[in-house]
Amino acid sequence: MRVGGPTFSMKQSIRTLIVDDHAIVRTGVKMLLTKEDHIEVIAEAADGQEAIEKALAHHPDLVIMDLSMPPGKNGLEATKELKKSFPDLHVLILTMYDDEESLFRVLQAGASGYILKNALDSDLLAAIEAVARGEAYLYPSAAKSLVEDFLERVERGEDLSTYHLLSDREEEILVYIAKGYSNKEIAELLFISVKTVESHKSKIMDKLGLRKRHELVAYAMKKGLLHLE
Repeated sequence: MRVGGPTFSMKQSIRTLIVDDHAIVRTGVKMLLTKEDHIEVIAEAADGQEAIEKALAHHPDLVIMDLSMPPGKNGLEATKELKKSFPDLHVLILTMYDDEESLFRVLQAGASGYILKNALDSDLLAAIEAVARGEAYLYPSAAKSLVEDFLERVERGEDLSTYHLLSDREEEILVYIAKGYSNKEIAELLFISVKTVESHKSKIMDKLGLRKRHELVAYAMKKGLLHLE
């Protein structure tokens, strides 16, 4: 499975930025990588915002990114911003979270790989080299989960578009938007704040790659959502 970006020659050093809010994790990963002649750790960052700043300053080939880094900008948000600024940058997610929702979200954000922190050293190195070559890398159980989910949805006859990325609440709000309800009306119907509705709307548009309200309406009409109650 290939992703965008140029093929990377292993004769060159893979300039790498390590991002994790735990110093001991950064140190451990750095110690592992510095043993490899073709991998150069050029910078470290403790949160998403610092990751963006270090990437702008050092222009890495690869970012090893933790997902959860409170407080501040998390790994998912940082990945999205980095991919906007550096489309050819490869991002490898290194996380403790082994669940389908996290997997789909990081792939949607533009990450090239996803590996768990309890993986073997050899697996992490294999992931780094695969991602640097322009390939996608998923740890085995994640790949199995992704394929099983795909086959199940095909069997059920579901649409395989980005619609499945929406939460139940987001799907509900999308339908109300498509039917012409205002944010205030949706908030009153669902007993939530207008600010919460606006937040959900923003996430919906981000997940679906849309920018305008009329695009949401057109999308919902295309999917037949106006017939949903």
